[in-house]
Amino acid sequence: MTDTAPTAIPPSSQLTLPDGRVEISPGAPVPSGPYANEDLLPVPVEKRTWNTYNFSALWVGMAHNTASWTLASGLIAVGMDWKQAVLTIALANVIVLIPMLLTGHAGPKYGIPFPVFARASFGVRGANLPAVVRALVACGWFGIQTWIGGEAIYFLAGKLIGNGWSDAGKVGGYAWTMWLSFAIFWAIQVAIIYRGMETIRRFENWAAPFVLLGAGVMLWWMASKAGGFGPLLDQPSKVGYGADFWKIFAPALMGMIGFWSTLSLNIPDFTRYGKSQKAQTWGQALGLPTTMTLFAFLSVMVTSGSQAVYGEAIWDPVQLAAKTDNVFGLLFALVTVLVATLSVNVAANLVSPAFDFSNIAPRKISFRAGALATCVLGVLIFPWKLYSDPQGYIFTWLGLVGGLLGTVAGILIADYWILRRGKLDLADLYSAGGRYWYDNGWNWRAVVAFLVGGVLAVGGANFAPLIDGRPIPALSSLADYGWAVGLGTSMVLYLALMLASGKAKTGLQEKTTV
Repeated sequence: MTDTAPTAIPPSSQLTLPDGRVEISPGAPVPSGPYANEDLLPVPVEKRTWNTYNFSALWVGMAHNTASWTLASGLIAVGMDWKQAVLTIALANVIVLIPMLLTGHAGPKYGIPFPVFARASFGVRGANLPAVVRALVACGWFGIQTWIGGEAIYFLAGKLIGNGWSDAGKVGGYAWTMWLSFAIFWAIQVAIIYRGMETIRRFENWAAPFVLLGAGVMLWWMASKAGGFGPLLDQPSKVGYGADFWKIFAPALMGMIGFWSTLSLNIPDFTRYGKSQKAQTWGQALGLPTTMTLFAFLSVMVTSGSQAVYGEAIWDPVQLAAKTDNVFGLLFALVTVLVATLSVNVAANLVSPAFDFSNIAPRKISFRAGALATCVLGVLIFPWKLYSDPQGYIFTWLGLVGGLLGTVAGILIADYWILRRGKLDLADLYSAGGRYWYDNGWNWRAVVAFLVGGVLAVGGANFAPLIDGRPIPALSSLADYGWAVGLGTSMVLYLALMLASGKAKTGLQEKTTV
């Protein structure tokens, strides 16, 4: 089938409420067929109930986690001082908030998840491309976070049980009890996700303040060990403020952006439950940059303190907490790590790929089946290798992720905001032959923009320790700016291709109810 030119939506197919939210009109048929299931359909307006606090708590719970702790502490480990590290992370989160709010807009307005939102630009079938890319990235993150949670259980049990647990026989370079701890934490997360989104919302609400308290206690402990806050603030930068600093600043900034570039795509998976645009906008604006900056400050202070106390920057909080001889303190610290890791992993790395995998075959793969697939793939990517080194973690893993996902974000933003002016046809998002069907379900213009942007963004990157060298050395000068290169290139190229083919008009008509 050839490209389908946009036609006006029948006025009765969907209606717009006074607050701007859109839903299927009463009496209109609910989307069905091979591209729809219960998990992918628009959330009814009466069930879009998340308020500003819910979104802020979601971000507090996700930002205050072990992986984001290691972002800041990892920058200390590669040579920055606390001021440089906090500045880098604060700037990155202000930047990534912009695409977060732009893509999040479609959630409360239409009640649709990310893979359905992506159908408008990539095509009803073509949306599987960005959805699978996003899902595979989430699998990597899920594995890394699960390994961290397993570490916490391993050290906690070791303190309670003794050397018989800590010094157990090794399998694959790690004690078999570490592998058992990894499996236990994996199972806990599967149990939570199977209870659904409302359970996740409630969990995030109480986990957020608990994790913040735990981070504060850890800072107090390290300051007391170091003899006050002075030694924590006095640790000098190993790279100075000259050429050596700027050499690592750009890739570090892109890496920090890359950390949340996943959520900048699939944030509609959460904002679809928002009661208003104001709730998701203020909730995210208050929750993301502020909490990430505060948590970055706490983590760099503690890591600087470890440098003063132990003579080396210990960037892994689990390893650092294990150094205390106070059993109560250790229990509190490691329980905090467990809650923090559960909070971010379930919300950020299970919910979204569950929807993404469901989008591949909606009639056969449910939300729960997609979540289970994520859990399995998260083990198969060998997360213990991705997490073993701060340089590889920040510059390779996060840099590659940011470059690829920035490319998708550029296409989504260009399509939704510039071409369609924020107007979508709900029914056609689930049907063959409609305005989003393009060529047999694929919009080749989006695919071309994604491929070109992706190659320019990551083709010249250093893939070590995954592989030796750079795939395209001639593009190495772009590698330090991967996320920005990917987003900008794909946005411009997608717009040019759509305008050249006359696919820029939507002709949408919406019925408004009062």
